[in-house]
Amino acid sequence: MTAGKGVVVPAGGGQHLKESSGQVMSMKLFGRETGQSVTLFEQTVPAGSKNSWLHLHRDSDEVAWVLEGEFTFKIGEEVTTGGPGTCAFLPRNVPHAWKNSGSQPGRVVFLYTPASAGRFVEGMLEQPKEGELKKRLEESGWDVLGPNPL
Repeated sequence: MTAGKGVVVPAGGGQHLKESSGQVMSMKLFGRETGQSVTLFEQTVPAGSKNSWLHLHRDSDEVAWVLEGEFTFKIGEEVTTGGPGTCAFLPRNVPHAWKNSGSQPGRVVFLYTPASAGRFVEGMLEQPKEGELKKRLEESGWDVLGPNPL
């Protein structure tokens, strides 16, 4: 990104990844487009899905904003559930996990700042080769601590 150059992604725009589980990721802002300032994507998650591990990001803070459905977040030792409009701040170096705890599909916007943790998510769009998962997590500053406890 050149200093002073912005990015506009139209409604429905961005790069999309649909997984066999029914999950859909829609990348809106890549780190490479924002001078590594932020990565932003929308995720559609089937009801009951535990799509995250218990993990932390060494170099990035994360924000999750619920657009539709009901989600439960575990941040450190705190567990909170909320519906549309709920906004969660997941600070770097704090273990966290989340799940769609509702009975319907849900949608959440996720933002990483700085964008380093978003490299893992961006890399998912490239269809990683078998055996690259651990390497990609490490390069993106993620520490997986265990299965989702929710």
